[in-house]
Amino acid sequence: MPASVPRQRTLPAAESGQTHAASMNSGPAEGAPEAGTTAPHTAEHPAISTIGSATGSTANGSAEGDTCTETDIDIDIDTDTAHHTGKARTRITPDSAEATSTAPTNLTLLLIEDDPAGSPIVPELLDRGGRPIRVRTARNLTEAERLLTDDVHCILLDLALPAPGSRPANGGNGSSGANNSGGSGGDEGADELAVLKHVLELAPRHAVLALTASGDAERGAEAVRVGAQDYLFRDELDSRLLSRAIRYAVERKRSDSAERRLAEGRLHARENRRLERGLLPTPLLDGSPLHFAARYRPGRSRALLGGDFYDVVRTPDGTVHAMIGDVCGHGPDEAALGVELRIAWRALTLAGLSGDELLGTLQQVLEHERADDEIFATLCTVDISPDGREAGLCLAGHPSPLFARPGHPARLLPYDDNGPALGLLSDTRWPRTQVELGTEWSLMLYTDGLIEGRVGDSGERLGQDGMVGMVRRQLTDGLRGEELLRAAVNEVRDLNGGELADDVAVLLLDRVPQP
Repeated sequence: MPASVPRQRTLPAAESGQTHAASMNSGPAEGAPEAGTTAPHTAEHPAISTIGSATGSTANGSAEGDTCTETDIDIDIDTDTAHHTGKARTRITPDSAEATSTAPTNLTLLLIEDDPAGSPIVPELLDRGGRPIRVRTARNLTEAERLLTDDVHCILLDLALPAPGSRPANGGNGSSGANNSGGSGGDEGADELAVLKHVLELAPRHAVLALTASGDAERGAEAVRVGAQDYLFRDELDSRLLSRAIRYAVERKRSDSAERRLAEGRLHARENRRLERGLLPTPLLDGSPLHFAARYRPGRSRALLGGDFYDVVRTPDGTVHAMIGDVCGHGPDEAALGVELRIAWRALTLAGLSGDELLGTLQQVLEHERADDEIFATLCTVDISPDGREAGLCLAGHPSPLFARPGHPARLLPYDDNGPALGLLSDTRWPRTQVELGTEWSLMLYTDGLIEGRVGDSGERLGQDGMVGMVRRQLTDGLRGEELLRAAVNEVRDLNGGELADDVAVLLLDRVPQP
């Protein structure tokens, strides 16, 4: 079940991320920095130095994070960020933006200024390929929001425009504020950059150029620090300068967006490692002769773990308790609930509970902690006697373990007394089945992701019978321990023709007599 998402206000298509494929001429990239992210304005850009440069605060597109180690959990980071090497930022210049632009789509500029009937402030513009840059003009922010469609690439904002709710100076239309060096065209004491902040909030995924008076470089630099990609002087505009500045701003925004996605990918990786420690813990088997191996693979290369979990502990009397479970659904809420159930199982087991009493208590935990009454969890528990020759099995809507021993074909343990999944029925019981193991054996616990994959073009599921036959063959080939689990998961994935739709967790316990 997917995690709940906070309700958001309705936005134009361009702001909601419905944009074309990423290219310099294809519109804003998804995942752009939020309003307020600082983009530096430096003198290193030729087009910028001719209009008065200012140094702004550098935005750290990504925080230094831990290096992601190789595990079975695949972290999917947008391919647009593959070229990043972990540096704080990537420098993009107008020339490099021109060199990397190959898309045939024309650029579109949205001009927001309050005197469109006067002398045009935007000259005729051409992109790198000689095609005209389309210009749309909005007289106010309300009209700008209507014109802000998904084919707009850059916004040119006149900082003299009155802020929302403000009263223009001298009772005019606000354009006279362009001649005020301090930019105080609104009410006294008002935020000089309120209109820019409003536009950044309205269009967080678009490149923004701030337009100010010639003698107001300080205000332009402050606009860059607030979040604009660059600032330009109103009376120094020409076609070549503005065209290059637009292309630079669009590419700068794409670079910031890519670095933000990289930072988010690193954050996901750290979150995954924390969840992994909760879902897939280190077993407590000190003093036990049993050998332990486990493997986990998320379905469809999801960035977050699903709800599969397992644990193994040895209690002071020498009994080894093993458990594997699966919370229905996928996402952080299900993963967190899986962590809670695993920790509760370990605590209750170490406290001496087992079988029906333990499962009943776990059901109470699930009912109190789940976000929805329809969420349930399947569980399989096994308690192995201190001498390792017999075990007790409890199933709560979960597939039965696979059991193998020398001289006998691998088979499923009895599942006739399989009880309901946790969270489905109240006042229920989970029978405990006694199983004879012998002196040398292997016991494999797994989640349903291992048996629900498809087989070839037929579309049929592998099922438990198919899984048993596969493991029998692999055991005959001499595979044991981690090699057996690796081969089983890989073959199931290959039979499916790619990544499995569901997560897969597999746990293996082996008992080999000491010489």
